[in-house]
Amino acid sequence: MSQEMLDLCAQAIAAAKKAGAADSKATLTRLQSIDIQYRQRKPETIKQSATQSLDVEIYVDGRYSRQTTSDLRPSALTDFIENAVATTRLLAEDRFRCLPEPRRYQGRPEGDLRILDPGFSGITLEQRHQVAKRLEESALLAGGSQVLSVTAGIRDLLYEMTAVTSNGLSGEVKTSEFHLSGLLTLQDTGDRRPNGYHEVTTRFFDQLPDPATVGEELARRTKGLLGARKLATESLPVIVENRVARRLLQNLIEPLSGWAIQQKRSFLAGKKGQAIGSKTLTLIDDGALVGGLMSAGFDRDGFPSRPRVMIDKGVLKEFFVDWYHSRKLGCEPTTGWPSNIIVPPGTRPLAEIMKSLDRGIVVTEFIGGNANSTTGDVSVGILGYLFENGTRTQAVSEMNIADNQLKLWPKLVEVANDPWMYDAWRTPSLVFKDIMVSGA
Repeated sequence: MSQEMLDLCAQAIAAAKKAGAADSKATLTRLQSIDIQYRQRKPETIKQSATQSLDVEIYVDGRYSRQTTSDLRPSALTDFIENAVATTRLLAEDRFRCLPEPRRYQGRPEGDLRILDPGFSGITLEQRHQVAKRLEESALLAGGSQVLSVTAGIRDLLYEMTAVTSNGLSGEVKTSEFHLSGLLTLQDTGDRRPNGYHEVTTRFFDQLPDPATVGEELARRTKGLLGARKLATESLPVIVENRVARRLLQNLIEPLSGWAIQQKRSFLAGKKGQAIGSKTLTLIDDGALVGGLMSAGFDRDGFPSRPRVMIDKGVLKEFFVDWYHSRKLGCEPTTGWPSNIIVPPGTRPLAEIMKSLDRGIVVTEFIGGNANSTTGDVSVGILGYLFENGTRTQAVSEMNIADNQLKLWPKLVEVANDPWMYDAWRTPSLVFKDIMVSGA
């Protein structure tokens, strides 16, 4: 643990107590990032930044506030804390606000979660530039004569956080992250100019795939949008590709929050222990996943991270309930925020599943749309392609899927064996039956 960061947090806690706070929490974060983007075979963006901030939560006279400062000079910090305590006294009482019981801080995962690249400081600017250049060059070559523009880049982050409470929590999280992305525009017939996007994220620099491979995949995905057209409205099998399955699952995750339940804005309220999807649907949240992009030893409340089965074979098992909303709801807390979301993969590859379905649509991107967490209604635009007898036949666009989630998830019949590993949400392709797709 960084002694300097720990000392700053301890100073904030001591200052809050001296100013009259009954309890307090101090969270100090530091973030370093480098962002390099290439366009037209030359750097378009070279940006390096470093920020730090201290977040202080004050509990005084049954009142609560959360305030932030980036001025960490000793005199400025003391003045900030004193003012924070004074202004908190002016707020309305909230009897549900308090720090968690100290026993709930115990039991953090042991061992290395592998969330920090030890070689981070040794990665040179030249290495970063080479990655971005190779990605762009590969996309240009694979895109061919129809390429209008390519933007390719690498962004990396080094994140440090230390949290201390007046009742015993003391913890640190230090992580690294590397992000490759590319945007490609092609010339289609007429004035159509489809844009394709591809990205990958890892914890370690040497876990990044070959930039040339990323560029080729960007070109392949963008070419797949050429000639896209709207098809007739019909009901047919729909496969949601692994890397975009997160977009659909987010509509299911949001109503699982304790906030949504307490505010009566969740269509899943009161359904714990009930089937909300088919037996194919299992969803796990694991904040202690080794190498996970959202892994840490503890969550925002200080609770130790651990795996939780949120939905088991279609049956709702848990909600995301933080300490505050657990007190308002009168229930046990779990964790307030999703971390690494895992859908266990199936046994068959996507190509084999497509052959067995004869005819259907593969969704490769969602466009716009909206979801109502209170009713469960969801409507999204889609891009993708039609397949017949396992073979891709036609790119599709300007089509829409609309349903209620309590009707949609029971139609999940299979998941492929292709979990997407370059995201915090490790989701395989999802296979649905009898989905009404609106088009011409």
